[in-house]
Amino acid sequence: MILKNLQLLKKSMEENGWCIDSFLFNYNKSNYIVLVKLYDPKEERPQYALLKLEFLKQDDIQNKLLVPANSYRLMVETKKLREYFGIKYGENIGEIMKQFSVYFSKYIPTKVINNKNDIQKKVMCISLNKDSSENPNKIYCYKVKRNSKRADGTLRERSVYNDNKTRILRPELYEVLGIDKNLSFCYYENPEDEKSDTEIILNWTKRKNI
Repeated sequence: MILKNLQLLKKSMEENGWCIDSFLFNYNKSNYIVLVKLYDPKEERPQYALLKLEFLKQDDIQNKLLVPANSYRLMVETKKLREYFGIKYGENIGEIMKQFSVYFSKYIPTKVINNKNDIQKKVMCISLNKDSSENPNKIYCYKVKRNSKRADGTLRERSVYNDNKTRILRPELYEVLGIDKNLSFCYYENPEDEKSDTEIILNWTKRKNI
């Protein structure tokens, strides 16, 4: 299994409540961010796909390639992969692509590593907002709210997207309030609306005691 680390990384993500992760990759003198994303249970998944990889060029994050993958291979047309990474065509293209996969596999971590740089955090949050159909610019937290009740009277839990986004953007706030899974963190796109951890916690405590 050339890409066996993907299986270990997926397990680590699931055990730690992450639906997204990222790592850095360098190829042909170009730097990439690789997003690793679990399939949503409601999402259509290609047969044999373990998870999704999204390659983004660090100097142009709009230049990206989405690739389903498993422990054995990248499930994408050779031409697409070759053109995206600037791999020259040759008679031995099959062997070249195999060499690419072996090279790429060395960059794949075996577990979630929390120390991300700013550009990684940015693209992870953009992806989370997109997957949850939310404005990608909503990254400024200003309050928490208690989720509504289901028909059976139980409280709804926050989405994994809201959860992961807050763990990335506001880890200290998450440490205090994240333990309550019935709370969702609310975001605006205007940085002037952002509140500090202290303000958010204090405002929540006041509302809770009313």
